[in-house]
Amino acid sequence: MVVQAYILIQTEVGKAADVAAEIAQIKGVTQAEDVTGPYDVIVRAEARSVDELGKLVVARIQAVEGITRTLTCPVVHL
Repeated sequence: MVVQAYILIQTEVGKAADVAAEIAQIKGVTQAEDVTGPYDVIVRAEARSVDELGKLVVARIQAVEGITRTLTCPVVHL
């Protein structure tokens, strides 16, 4: 079973498009869009487990230059 999540990202001023483009190239990311509102980039990602999702966010996504904060929202099926 695949674990999916939305990752809401705040960036430094003027960095949203660059951050979204770089994150879109990361394995496990299915979509990365720069948006307006309280967050600057919204990412959809998937992994084989919650642990792998956490590693993706912490080791790969948060390492992208220009990110100031992330919020990971796992998808649930009720």
